[in-house]
Amino acid sequence: MNKEQFKQLLQAKGIELSNEQLEQFDLYYETLVEWNEKMNLTAITDYEEVLEKHFFDSVSLAFSFDLAEVGHICDVGAGAGFPSIPLKICFPHLQISIVDSLQKRITFLSHLVEKLQLQNVHLYHDRAETFGKNPAHRESFDLVTARAVARISVLNEFCLPLVKEKGMFIAMKGATALEELEKGKKSMKLLGGELQWVEQFYLPFEKSERHIVGIKKVQKTPKKYPRKPGTPLKMPIE
Repeated sequence: MNKEQFKQLLQAKGIELSNEQLEQFDLYYETLVEWNEKMNLTAITDYEEVLEKHFFDSVSLAFSFDLAEVGHICDVGAGAGFPSIPLKICFPHLQISIVDSLQKRITFLSHLVEKLQLQNVHLYHDRAETFGKNPAHRESFDLVTARAVARISVLNEFCLPLVKEKGMFIAMKGATALEELEKGKKSMKLLGGELQWVEQFYLPFEKSERHIVGIKKVQKTPKKYPRKPGTPLKMPIE
C-alpha cells in the first residue's frame, strides 16, 4: 500500500487526511523504524507494509464505529501506539490514554507524542489489572480498545472495568475472533458487557483476515475484577 492508496482508501471510508496529517504518518514511520533498531517494537519495518498492517489496520476501528461523539479513548497494551496514535492523527479531537506494562514502550511513545506534537495524549506505565482497579480510571472511558494483546476472554477482564456504563469496548482481532468470542461469553456477561457487532474484513492488499468486535458496557463491573496482575492470563474466565 503506497501513500496515495492509503489516502484514497481512507477517503472512501469518509476519512479525509490533510497534508499535515499525512506528514504525521510519515514522521511516525520514521520514528518507529529509528527506535526499532534499539528496541523491539515491530517485526514490520517496510514502509508500505507499515502503512497497511499497522496504520490502515489501526484506523479500521473507525470503519464500523463513529468516533465523532467519542471523547476519551483508553488503549490497553498499545505497544508501539496501535491503534490509538493512528486514530489520534485522523481524529485530533480525541483524548487518548495509553496503558502499557513496559516502561521502554512508554518512553518511545512519550518521544513520539512530542515529535508528532499531539495534544491530550496521556501515557501510563501500568498493568491493565492495577489500572482498572484505580478509582481515577475505573469506568471512566467512552471507548476502550485493544489490538493484538490477548484473547477475548482475557481482554474482557483487562478492558471492561475501564469502560463507563453505556460506553464501548472494541477488540481488534484476527482470524480466530469467532472462536475466541465463544470462549469469552462468560467473562463478557460477568464483567458487564454485551456483544453488539462483529465486523469482518480483509486488508486490501495483504488480504489478512480481521475482525472488529464491538462490546457495549451494559452494567457495572463487579468490584472484585480485574483480579491480581497475571491472574486473568493464567486463569481466564471461560
